[in-house]
This record gives sequence, structure tokens and C-alpha cells, in this order.
Amino acid sequence: MYAVIQTGGKQYKVVQDQVITIEKLSAQEGDSIQFEEVLMVADGNKVTLGQPLISGAKVTAEVLEQGRGKKIVVVKFRRRKHYMRRQGHRQHFTKVKITGISS
Repeated sequence: MYAVIQTGGKQYKVVQDQVITIEKLSAQEGDSIQFEEVLMVADGNKVTLGQPLISGAKVTAEVLEQGRGKKIVVVKFRRRKHYMRRQGHRQHFTKVKITGISS
């Protein structure tokens, strides 16, 4: 059984006991959260599609970690003009473990 959920402007295909890294959520480590925006649920040959969401479907998860990703470097550069700007960025993330899928 798997589901497709939407959070943080992105879509994720999730299964039971999977650990995924998503955009930062305002929850503490150890909290249980629910994703209400479920787009699709598949259980064997039975597939339920939402239009766009499935009403009453939920995916529950447990927050494992809050953190920041690896640093990326953004560079602006103009050749022959003696112009170069560097800026770093670290994206905040939340690591969750999927504990249940209900349709």
C-alpha cells in the first residue's frame, strides 16, 4: 500500500515505515503529524484518485529530526568585468517516518 501526498509545494510517494526528508514543518521531534492533502492511495489493484484530493484520507507520520541541509553556493559572475558575488544557503528540513496510511 502506498500513497501520494502533497506538502511544502511538492509531492511525495510514501509507503509504511518509510523515512523521508521534506520542507520544514513547525513540529517538535517526537510529535505525530497528519498529512490531509492525499492525492492518491493504492492498495494492491485498488487505486483511488482524488480530484484533486481524496476526502477523508490521511497519512500519519512521526517527526524524527529537524535540521539544515548541506550548504549550496550561489555565484553571480560577469566575465571581464571584475564582478563576482558568492552567497551560501542552507535549506531547513524535517525528517519524518510514515507510520500509517488510511483512505
